[in-house]
Amino acid sequence: MPTGGPTQWRNPLRDPRDKRLPRIAGPCSLVIFGVTGDLARKKLMPAVYDLANRGLLPPSFALVGFARRDWDDEDFATIVHDAVRQHARTGFREEVWERLAEGFRFVQGSFDDDEAFARLKSTLADLDNTRGTDGNHAFYLSIPPKAFPTVCEQLQRSGLAEERDDHWRRVVIEKPFGHDLRSAKDLNGIVNAVFPESSVFRIDHYLGKETVQNILALRFANQLFDPLWSSHYVDHVQITMAEDIGLGGRAGYYDGIGAARDVIQNHLLQLMALVAMEEPISFEPKQLQAEKIKVLSATRNILPIEENTARGQYGPGWQGSEKVPGLKDEEGFAADSITETYAAIALEVDSRRWAGVPFYLRTGKRLGRRVTEIALVFKRAPHLPFDTTMTEELSQNALVIRVQPDEGITLRFGSKVPASSMEVRDVNMDFSYGTAFTEASPEAYERLILDVLLGEPSLFPVNDEVELAWEILDPVLENWAESGKPDTYEAGTWGPKSADDMMARTGRAWRRP
Repeated sequence: MPTGGPTQWRNPLRDPRDKRLPRIAGPCSLVIFGVTGDLARKKLMPAVYDLANRGLLPPSFALVGFARRDWDDEDFATIVHDAVRQHARTGFREEVWERLAEGFRFVQGSFDDDEAFARLKSTLADLDNTRGTDGNHAFYLSIPPKAFPTVCEQLQRSGLAEERDDHWRRVVIEKPFGHDLRSAKDLNGIVNAVFPESSVFRIDHYLGKETVQNILALRFANQLFDPLWSSHYVDHVQITMAEDIGLGGRAGYYDGIGAARDVIQNHLLQLMALVAMEEPISFEPKQLQAEKIKVLSATRNILPIEENTARGQYGPGWQGSEKVPGLKDEEGFAADSITETYAAIALEVDSRRWAGVPFYLRTGKRLGRRVTEIALVFKRAPHLPFDTTMTEELSQNALVIRVQPDEGITLRFGSKVPASSMEVRDVNMDFSYGTAFTEASPEAYERLILDVLLGEPSLFPVNDEVELAWEILDPVLENWAESGKPDTYEAGTWGPKSADDMMARTGRAWRRP
């Protein structure tokens, strides 16, 4: 079993000269705070097992749970086992499980319990000696943001956050990253008082999806698309994240947050930055982050805000063949709440490439179907040498990147119908990940957890990105706070009428994914 510092144990499969080889983490542990929550059970624990099953975790890896439950190590192992059996992506292998489970530990305590953090420190020291984790520990805060200050303070007080040349310490934070610009700055200040920014990993699970990462490959590995990727040819861009589910049991959490804070501030603005960014000098983390920051710095709301945004709350309706209740009928949601379940905003990027191209971002619950996509809608041809009998109503050409489900890319264009006469209709050219590759795509959390353990922050937003995103969204939220209640839209439809109106004012319309 490897012992000693990370400089003494070099992983032969992490030779930077060969990018084809798999990236395997070095000796380390992952400590999960909030280990009893849904995120840990459905995503984090299964992702850890899937990484182990793929051979991407070292023999000297340990998983530590921290919670108030009266569990011992065996109880914790049972919880992880059940989560893996139910939610893991890869098949269960007993030999992998037994090897992984040897490194499971559980520490009981509350976040304000000094003795509990003393026990955690002792547990990690024991893992360093017996498991060979070498003092390398990542702390995953799968907890409400209001608990961040307490946990960070405890990690600092107990010495667990202290880094040295021969080991690393990292902290992982789940969104939301604040609820406005001021709170985001306060949160960043609290975290950075304990951990340097280089050791802070803010999880945006959308950035771990294969299709999102393929935006970079599509843009910068193919000369075909580069000349088209600008205001010379693109009329507008639509970025959609639609869900067909309601709030379910999350009403208490969601009330006061809403669709814009929950999705637009992080997921959709990050997708927009990847679409609009210039080619980085390299794919090193600092270079990628620098280009995204340039985009967000140049992004503005299209004015007036009240005409270029829309918000709504879903009412009762039909989701497929099922009749579903409206938001106000969901348990735990206040009848007078103005929290939106649908949000749409129009933005512009003040750059040479994108001048005059609106970016439309929308998200909502209880919409027509579950889909996330990025659509570049191109300008119409300046001249069509066809009379009206030769064509149906042709749509604008569009390049659509499907993030989920059915990950892939679709190109829509006009084509002649097979016949003796000239007749042109819209057709789609489709690429699907599921049919083009034999390899199954890893879950986003697999990729992101592995990157945390490797210390590779390319896919994680930094302070500047978070704060710039709030600078974009805050004026919209302030306008909505003064505008009364959101519109109502029927469940199973594609949002409120005000969303269609904001597009119609410019002669455009939302895509129907």
